[in-house]
Amino acid sequence: MKKYPLPPFTEETAKQKVQLAEDAWNSKDPIKVSMAYTVDTEWRNRSQFINGRNEVQQFLEHKWTNEQNYKLKKELWSYHGNRIAVRFEYEYQNQKGQWYRAYGNENWEFDENGLMQKRYASINDLTIKENERTL
Repeated sequence: MKKYPLPPFTEETAKQKVQLAEDAWNSKDPIKVSMAYTVDTEWRNRSQFINGRNEVQQFLEHKWTNEQNYKLKKELWSYHGNRIAVRFEYEYQNQKGQWYRAYGNENWEFDENGLMQKRYASINDLTIKENERTL
């Protein structure tokens, strides 16, 4: 299976890859999102280590159960060869109704088929009021 655009990335194709990821994550569909990753993908998400597409799907199901009204914005920060660095922010509401904005950076590495084989995310959450939402 190939997931276009393929590496090595140009500025244009790196931006396309970032936009495709943003669109997929905003769908909040764990299966759809997970198909952009290799079967044996390796993640670090905050303090969690996630290995393989099945664990990604479970992680995302749990995430979007707990992070309601989720909205994400990603921005290309840098790219080289088969790697992309992204800055992002997203907003969500927990099950008690509290709003948050999460900020972070991700480092991505892709295989030759354009599937993400590594994703390392550093994320910080900020409590916000509903009227402070920007997304």
